[in-house]
Amino acid sequence: MKWFGRKGLAEPAPGGGRRPALSAGSGMTVLGTWPTGYEAQVRAGYLENAIAQRAVRMVAEGVAAAPIVGGDPQLVRLVTRRSAGQVLTETIAAQLLLHGNAFVQLLDDGRGGVGELYALRPERVSVEADASGWPVAFRYRVGAQVQRLPAEDAAGRPAVVHLRAFHPLDDHYGLGCLGAAAGAIAVHNAAARWNKALLDNAARPSGALVYDPGDGAVLSRDQFERLRAEMEAGFAGAANAGRPMLLEGGLKWQAMSLTPADMDFNGLKAQAAREIALAFGVPPMLLGLPGDNTYANYREANRALWRLAILPLAERILAELAQALGGRFADASLAVDLDRVPALAEDRERLWNQVRDADFLTREEKRAMVGVGPGSGEGL
Repeated sequence: MKWFGRKGLAEPAPGGGRRPALSAGSGMTVLGTWPTGYEAQVRAGYLENAIAQRAVRMVAEGVAAAPIVGGDPQLVRLVTRRSAGQVLTETIAAQLLLHGNAFVQLLDDGRGGVGELYALRPERVSVEADASGWPVAFRYRVGAQVQRLPAEDAAGRPAVVHLRAFHPLDDHYGLGCLGAAAGAIAVHNAAARWNKALLDNAARPSGALVYDPGDGAVLSRDQFERLRAEMEAGFAGAANAGRPMLLEGGLKWQAMSLTPADMDFNGLKAQAAREIALAFGVPPMLLGLPGDNTYANYREANRALWRLAILPLAERILAELAQALGGRFADASLAVDLDRVPALAEDRERLWNQVRDADFLTREEKRAMVGVGPGSGEGL
């Protein structure tokens, strides 16, 4: 599977130079037995891992909840509406975090405008490139059916918007966070399976059942199989934890304790969970992970999440969409209204107090600093 990048424009490069040829670099790094296919990676790293799923959802849902303002109300409604039952910006944010690429198809409304923005499944999209490697069309594959989507419409405007995360080794496709978190997710999933196995065996190693009749005899194969079946039926599992064992002559129970490595498994799992949160840009404190004191309180961690993860991703998505839709709207500007973000209320209040106490600034300068247009009357 190959992921391809942003559509090259037909116009010549600035200065009259020619565009350089593009080439695809190495794909996602494979760690040990980590799945190589994207769908298998999503199942192991998102569907089966609570930390990764929660981290992605916190960022993606935060992007969807960010209040958006723009120069054209119709454009704002187009970006904030639901597409196929999902918020467009939330879907794009999740795809960028997991896959590193997001493809948005601009559907025509029949009157030369845009009726809907539809987010395509990124693992189903491939590129049809020219001789230099620049995309001229995208191919969307579902099973045996392949649909060709031109990169531009008849008027030369973008028909498919490709958003991608930065990849230092490839010109065509972006790099998601799932690959960086692969090692920690593998450790976390392995630790969960280990703990599950301990619970299935009475929450501790069951020990050894020693047959010692004193004359050196051993159990026959039929006796061994019957004894093992009786042990699994009567004493294995969490429901049988602590159940007394009745032994016949010649059988002796020898209990076995956890090793120091086993005792440290919980700490190893917590460390892996923190690394997963770090890969997706979520403060571990917000995920309820123990042993993380990076932020003084929950409110400070939530503000860091918005400043360092949600807002940069939201602004990037809006900037890409605004650039692609620039030829269809007179004013295609899109931005996040920071004044309406609850997590940033304290920062906004601090700015207002600082501007209010700055006596050396004029009234109009103060209004410009806080993002308020010129006005009349008393006060700020």
